[in-house]
Amino acid sequence: MDKRFKGMEESEIEFTTYDRLLRAWENSMEMVRDFEMYSKRVEDEEVCEVFKKFAEDEGLHASKLREMIYEYKNSQQMQ
Repeated sequence: MDKRFKGMEESEIEFTTYDRLLRAWENSMEMVRDFEMYSKRVEDEEVCEVFKKFAEDEGLHASKLREMIYEYKNSQQMQ
């Protein structure tokens, strides 16, 4: 085993539910931006429409994740 990682098993970093929700939301927002950009940079109208639809769908995912983050954070503060 690499000496740089010795003892890491005992002190592994743990990701919380909040961490995972936040990361998923950030990734989802990035995908929205990517799909929007792709839709503006392709010449093929069919491909453009698919990217626009993907951006819209991913926006809905991002919105739901943000809602879940707020709900989760509020429920944790109540405890």
